[in-house]
Amino acid sequence: MSSTILLLGINMLFWNANPILVQLGPIAVHWYGALFAAGFLLGYQLMQRIYRQEGRPTEQLDKLLTYIFIGTVVGARLAHTLIYEPEYYLAHPLDILKIWEGGLASHGGGIGVLLAIWLFVRQHPENRFLWLADRLAIPTALTGCFIRLGNFMNSEILGNPTDGSWGVVFERIDNLPRHPVQLYEAACYFITFVFLFLLFRGNKSKQPGFLFGLFLVLIFSARFVLEFFKTPQAAYEAGNLITVGQWLSVPFVIVGIILVLLSGRKKIR
Repeated sequence: MSSTILLLGINMLFWNANPILVQLGPIAVHWYGALFAAGFLLGYQLMQRIYRQEGRPTEQLDKLLTYIFIGTVVGARLAHTLIYEPEYYLAHPLDILKIWEGGLASHGGGIGVLLAIWLFVRQHPENRFLWLADRLAIPTALTGCFIRLGNFMNSEILGNPTDGSWGVVFERIDNLPRHPVQLYEAACYFITFVFLFLLFRGNKSKQPGFLFGLFLVLIFSARFVLEFFKTPQAAYEAGNLITVGQWLSVPFVIVGIILVLLSGRKKIR
């Protein structure tokens, strides 16, 4: 694996990491895939711990993980292809299946996860939707952190150019120092994970829906703000005051606020 990290001045970095972690003949393991999988596996272990503490059968988690994994990938892929590059993929629909070429959108992944939880709860009604969503919010925030680190290793989801000493030059792309928005997001998601975990351990999560609502507010508010530091994700949004990612974040924030408010007034499921 070849990668280059050179200091420029005091803090600025040149970044040219090889996106491939391990190459074994024709088989290549990419950093993004490895970090994506690591996030899911750590989340799975955390959910096992939560289930054991609450006397729930951990055998259900294998099926739940499968549902969530499929929901995440399918939702994220469809959102990317139909929202950010619709002209190309509508003209080449079979290319939607080429997930290995990259292109996943977090908003679609979020919707896919919600559908996966709903389907799982229909088959296992002993698990209430909001009860499960509250607990899944904790490892999901951690997984989001790992995914953004994978984006950083791939030199993708670039930030706008900056004159700040914290700028990163992604040599695989150009020679401009840019905001490392992937790291900004990763940090926000990790902080959210720690905050939700501490609230859960301290039994301060109130009624069902509180942790999940708080997760939506924190994650998508951070996403909304950090979009100002990103280059346009879709060609058609160049020059727009509000990006597609910001418009898509607003409904999640609104739903999160409603859930937090309702959880403090009455018991919801």
